Amino acid sequence: MISAAPISGHGSGAVRRGEQPPLDTALRRSVRRAAAKADAALARTIPTTHHEQDHHMNPSFDTAARRTARREQTTELQIRNRTLEMHLMHESLARAHMQERLHEAEEQRLGMRVLQAARLRRKAERASLRARKALAVALM
Repeated sequence: MISAAPISGHGSGAVRRGEQPPLDTALRRSVRRAAAKADAALARTIPTTHHEQDHHMNPSFDTAARRTARREQTTELQIRNRTLEMHLMHESLARAHMQERLHEAEEQRLGMRVLQAARLRRKAERASLRARKALAVALM
């Protein structure tokens, strides 16, 4: 029968509260390697100058950077357009108000013309009636 020797060196194989159970060295190495690979994948350096860019060896990074830059420019342009729209909103509101007032004034002018035409027609009818009466009196 094989007896298990305590790994921790404390004399007992039990793990105290708050302590991690000891790992064997091969497992520790593999965990360290996996963590180092993950860190290397995340810590991709972004070139700061034109000379640091690798145009031939990594085209996917270049297109991804272009896509990100284009997305940022589009977002900035949308924000700028929205801000411009907010500034121009008062002008468009004033323009709509003025157009409505002009339309009302035109309708009022048309109504006044119709009323004036009716007055002139009645005046012409009265004058015609007076002229007919004067003619009738003169012929009698």
